[in-house]
Amino acid sequence: MKKFEAHILVVDDDDGIRELVKQYLNQNNFLVSTANSAEDALEKIQVIKFDLIILDIMMPGKSGLEFTIENKKKINTPIILLTAKGEASERVKGLEVGADDYLPKPFEPKELILRIKNILNKTQIDAKKRMVSFGNIEINLNKHLIIKNNEEFKINSTEKTILEVMINSPGKTFSREEIGGIIKLDKERSIDVVITRLRKKIEIDPKNPKYLQTLRGEGYVLWIE
Repeated sequence: MKKFEAHILVVDDDDGIRELVKQYLNQNNFLVSTANSAEDALEKIQVIKFDLIILDIMMPGKSGLEFTIENKKKINTPIILLTAKGEASERVKGLEVGADDYLPKPFEPKELILRIKNILNKTQIDAKKRMVSFGNIEINLNKHLIIKNNEEFKINSTEKTILEVMINSPGKTFSREEIGGIIKLDKERSIDVVITRLRKKIEIDPKNPKYLQTLRGEGYVLWIE
């Protein structure tokens, strides 16, 4: 079975553009679904998880901007807007409401491919940094969740902030002052309490931590590699 790089939804009311984009993306190893309106696209995203959406701004009925405003936060899928040359204000508005990139029509197919790959690469890197597994622990920062031995533990925004910084710098020692600056706390006791809470969610034996350790006189370090 052929392995595709990503599954892309192309949304455009122009049959010709829609089919040309689909054909070119297929030739470059992308799986493509199409929709001829924002309403049609909405039906598809409710049943399929796409890796990226290519979305025309100007369409009959609901516009691409309206679709982006209503759905970007819900689906968290990268969106590239297709815009006419004279729609500079629409492009700016699109980026403001959450679109990841835009491409004016007419466009070079090779440029579209480059933009798609840039966004997908960035998305994959970001996702990797926010989801890690080690030992019998899985941390999912996107869902504010730690899973230990198949048991789920919710983390609050303060705990998430600390973990995000430490996950991206495994093996680095963070002083109490550094952690306090990150989470906006200046009392050492309060910082220790946050670390203790995290250990209860991460460690099998919180009193003898394996991963989130204390280096006496230096600070805290997360060992996950």
